[in-house]
Amino acid sequence: MSFVGSPEIIQENDTIILYLGFDRMLSTKVKRGETFQTKYGALKFDDLIGQRFGTKITCKLGYLYVLAPTAELWTQTLPHRTQILYSTDISFILLQLEIRPGSIVVEAGTGSGSMSHALIRAVHPTGRLYTFDFHEARANQARQEFKDGFPLPEGVKANAAFLDLPAPWEAIPKVKSVLQWGARVCSFSPCLEQVQRASETFRQHGFEDLQTFECLSRHFDIKTIRMNDQTSQEKSEISFKSIVPYAQIPGHTGFLTFATLNPL
Repeated sequence: MSFVGSPEIIQENDTIILYLGFDRMLSTKVKRGETFQTKYGALKFDDLIGQRFGTKITCKLGYLYVLAPTAELWTQTLPHRTQILYSTDISFILLQLEIRPGSIVVEAGTGSGSMSHALIRAVHPTGRLYTFDFHEARANQARQEFKDGFPLPEGVKANAAFLDLPAPWEAIPKVKSVLQWGARVCSFSPCLEQVQRASETFRQHGFEDLQTFECLSRHFDIKTIRMNDQTSQEKSEISFKSIVPYAQIPGHTGFLTFATLNPL
């Protein structure tokens, strides 16, 4: 099924997201006559077909919700074949690359397809994503999840490019040849040494406006705080709501280096 749009009814062979809790989601495909095991018990797919997305399903040991897949939910549940990008980085990349419906985008390093699904949705319905991966098994698996891209037709130039490669500097000259003048490029690298070498190569090939970012997000929770009332003669307790940051902050994922192909 397409991750674009808002399907209402669950059908056979649909990809679905099972929401078991805020920290536990699973993705699977609806297959008639089969059963899926969850921590709350067995889930019969036949019972889901014809139901509306968002339906609350009661199992033997608890309940769950059946959600329609989106790029964000897929990022949290997809099979990890490689390290993936998450929504914090993805949203920033889409903004900086100015991706919009109708854009033509080149992606080098398909990996697990997390970024690819977000790009496909952003360029829909008239745009196109051409995505490549040097690892045959990963490329074949990704091809089953979405329609893969191949070399650009003659004369077609891309509006933007995304590089997720161990040696992005080797791909920069080839990427330049398929970009429009003024196109934006993003290179994702986990190490500063990679950023430095890629930046030098960008400059050597006429790219300007180089900037490197690291996106970190901090999550907060609303908790009930209880404490003794010191102003009262009698022993009593007061409670109030407070916003408390999570004890652990998600760590470093990688550096995002952006560059613009000089139109002059």
